[in-house]
Amino acid sequence: MIRLEGVTKIFEGFRAVDRFSLVVDQGELMVLVGESGSGKTTTLKMINRLIDPSGGRIFVAGRDTGDQDPVLLRRSIGYVFQKIGLFPHMTVARNVSIVPALLGWKDKAAVNRRVDELLEVVGLEPERYRHRYPNELSGGQRQRVGVARALVAKPAVVLMDEPFGALDAITRSRLQKEYLRLHKSLGLTTLMVTHDIMEAFFLGDRVAVMKDGRLLQCDAPGKLLRRPADGYVESLLETPRTQLIRLEAIASEDDKS
Repeated sequence: MIRLEGVTKIFEGFRAVDRFSLVVDQGELMVLVGESGSGKTTTLKMINRLIDPSGGRIFVAGRDTGDQDPVLLRRSIGYVFQKIGLFPHMTVARNVSIVPALLGWKDKAAVNRRVDELLEVVGLEPERYRHRYPNELSGGQRQRVGVARALVAKPAVVLMDEPFGALDAITRSRLQKEYLRLHKSLGLTTLMVTHDIMEAFFLGDRVAVMKDGRLLQCDAPGKLLRRPADGYVESLLETPRTQLIRLEAIASEDDKS
């Protein structure tokens, strides 16, 4: 569904992404991880042409993105990011319906039905929330509106850039589970960026590790744990290994009690 072939991005002599190749299969939830400055977000933005690559080719649903109108391309791809970007002067319903409006949907009743359907899907009762403004919502509720907006035009592909990073731990866990359910039930193809390796392991069918703009390893979480490609990848896995050891120890103590 998403294919990057030798993609490179250079900013004023700095190679932010270096000959990066990756395939995200249809229906897969792929997660990009790596330290700050590794090229994760730049890679994501090149897929919907918020940034154009300096070299290489990118395909979405078999079509070269370089041959498409970037505005129309962006409207066909769901995009969720940490700061959400809701319009403060618009109600929740208008924020969610902005993409159908840009796409020229003429049937207002159909748009309203779709908005209410998506609000229900993300756990926001339409009658209660559709007329509220962003400043009347909690951070978790705003993030849910952002997810609804990304899905309202029924995209096959969704890009997510640190979508849950600004939330408290409990809300973050709830939204992770909710998005995983949506991803599977709607048959989405998702490429997500996070700095949180535990989040990557929980959500990702596969996890792609980046460093200095390059892909170091891409594997299922279990394979990454068992066979890290190098010392850098292994260092990223210290946290999940420690968490697993702690959970096993807690479970062992519970069995004894």
